[in-house]
Amino acid sequence: MTCSTRDVQDYISLCAPKWAGPGSEGYEASLEVVPGVRRWSSGSRGRGAAARRVFSSCRLLEPSPFFSQPSSAKFQPPTPVPAVDPSVTMNPAVFLSLPDLRCSLLLLVTWVFTPVTTEITSLDTENIDEILNNADVALVNFYADWCRFSQMLHPIFEEASDVIKEEYPNRNQVVFARVDCDQHSDIAQRYRISKYPTLKLFRNGMMMKREYRGQRSVKALADYIRQQKSDPVQEMQNLEEITTLDRSKRNIIGFFEQKDSANYKVFERVASILHDDCVFLSAFGDVSKPERYSGDNIIYKPPGRSAPDMVYLGSMTNFDLTYNWIQDKCVPLVREITFENGEELTEEGLPFLILFHMKEDTESLEIFQNEVARQLISEKGTINFLHADCDKFRHPLLHIQKTPADCPVIAIDSFRHMYVFGDFKDVSVPGKLKQFVFDLHSGKLHREFHHGPDPTDTAPGEQTQDVASSPPESSFQKLAPSEYRYTLLRDRDEL
Repeated sequence: MTCSTRDVQDYISLCAPKWAGPGSEGYEASLEVVPGVRRWSSGSRGRGAAARRVFSSCRLLEPSPFFSQPSSAKFQPPTPVPAVDPSVTMNPAVFLSLPDLRCSLLLLVTWVFTPVTTEITSLDTENIDEILNNADVALVNFYADWCRFSQMLHPIFEEASDVIKEEYPNRNQVVFARVDCDQHSDIAQRYRISKYPTLKLFRNGMMMKREYRGQRSVKALADYIRQQKSDPVQEMQNLEEITTLDRSKRNIIGFFEQKDSANYKVFERVASILHDDCVFLSAFGDVSKPERYSGDNIIYKPPGRSAPDMVYLGSMTNFDLTYNWIQDKCVPLVREITFENGEELTEEGLPFLILFHMKEDTESLEIFQNEVARQLISEKGTINFLHADCDKFRHPLLHIQKTPADCPVIAIDSFRHMYVFGDFKDVSVPGKLKQFVFDLHSGKLHREFHHGPDPTDTAPGEQTQDVASSPPESSFQKLAPSEYRYTLLRDRDEL
């Protein structure tokens, strides 16, 4: 079913004369029209939501004459007509004109297909902790009324909430909430909101590192919540399933005596937070017994068939210890950058140290990973260590005058310029890669690109001269959040 703006106008012109104006015999009514009605979507749930949108755009300010009689109306009901059987009283038939009938039917259909609207919870300083801490899953919309992207998202967010509420009626199972960041700038600062609208997912009060960056549609939002509500841990029915695991992924396996134990509850909670980074599996009772020779057990199987397993030796009832150990295994020091996660990585605001390599060249990747861990572990919070597929990222390579044939190539993208590490073979020279990163932090790389080698790098008595150069501009900055989808706040004073 499709209803255009013209249809709504016809609806108004058809019904309004019957509700107001001369000849209405005291029926004081009017219809208020709010711009913005475009169309009704199809499907049973779509019709209901569409009907709600039309009624929210065309509001009957006073009762319709078809459903109530004003006190001033000169209307006398007809006398009941006796039936053939004197014991039966027949009510008179009421005949409506065709326009009246059409209006009545349209109102009736709209009412039938209009579901009860779920109220979006508004968060403020006083209630935010209580509401989020008591919610299994909460999706929070950080918005500003003046932001047009926020305005566009509001009806979609509300309709997705209606859809999910039907599937998860318990109010603490899923919460759709919102924060007016202009009114509550302290909350916006607390969660480091840098653009509007931002959708953040919370589990039992803990904000997930990854925000929602998918399509802004009712279906996409509903599917995202369904995915978040699915069981994050796959239960194994026999230990032979371990031999068929996808060893290109990071696998965390828990072996427990009972499913309702405190150990498993902690494991399950950690899995619900990190299931996007690792595959979580579990086994219980007799199935897990061969792996529980010293009690409940958690092991990590890193990517690759030859990599040895790692065993968790901490307290399994201590959430923080368990979470930190598993996070360290699930979130690698050197991460792969793709077009799917590029926006997320760019928004972290840290420069990139990137290894460009062919996908099948795992040897160069392993060398790079080892040297980053050996030389740069202390720089983890100041720079992002990444690797990228040369074929997929040909454009950044061309930006630094390289091609896939030149790979492996190491470069830094500072979000202003790109700088190339000398020869990949030098990566194993003690301190060489570390100095490259230090030269970025000190500004030396930038100075040398513009003015040639620093005087400290020239031999005594050697003549120096300014060498004008133009370092390639940042390439990965283009993966940052788009101004066509967000209102970016980096240059604003509010946050």
